Amino acid sequence: MNLVLSGLPGVGKGTQAQRIVAKYSIPHISTGDMFRVAIKDQTSLGKEAKEYIDEGNLVPDEVTVGIIRERLNKDDCKKGFLLDGFPRTKAQAVALEQILTDLHQSIDYVINIDADQGELIERLTGRRVCRKCGFNYHIIFNAPELEDVCDKCGGELFQRIDDNEKKVRNRLEVNNKQQRLLLDYYKDKQYLLTIDGDQPIDNVFKNIDQHLQNISLAQQQI
Repeated sequence: MNLVLSGLPGVGKGTQAQRIVAKYSIPHISTGDMFRVAIKDQTSLGKEAKEYIDEGNLVPDEVTVGIIRERLNKDDCKKGFLLDGFPRTKAQAVALEQILTDLHQSIDYVINIDADQGELIERLTGRRVCRKCGFNYHIIFNAPELEDVCDKCGGELFQRIDDNEKKVRNRLEVNNKQQRLLLDYYKDKQYLLTIDGDQPIDNVFKNIDQHLQNISLAQQQI
């Protein structure tokens, strides 16, 4: 099955991605991992992407799309994949469809995990990281035994600069505007599956899995 995972920062995409790929044995393809592999393998597109990244610039769509094409052509994607972090724009979505058409494939679902913005702000601003060992906490959902002290190594816990409320609100606003156009595009294509991300984690996966099981059964019957 070919899936795209979508949602604003803090909705829990990483957690659900882990569960989906574990159950359905498909590769989890994130843009960050994909760039790192292309750069490590020193592909021509990987070298080009590295030049932009090293200069602190965004990687242009034509390079990103080229790397996506290379990745989806690999053998482990023949039975499906879960794309995370791509596409981010309508132009990228159109490019992805062309790639899949060339591969005689199509998208099964664009899974959009939706959650209340107030809840997302609480999740993102509550994150804390240990300066010493890097372990992650949350002041509400995964609090340390002692405030601002790491349970594992005793190091000081801190809030990342981009997790303060002002920056979180701005990040959500920018992402929300961009995502709205993309989701409208996929809704028109009838690929969109919206899941309530305000539920407990297990319930979110249960809702996703109910839909994916239908795809899996249909594919087995082909």
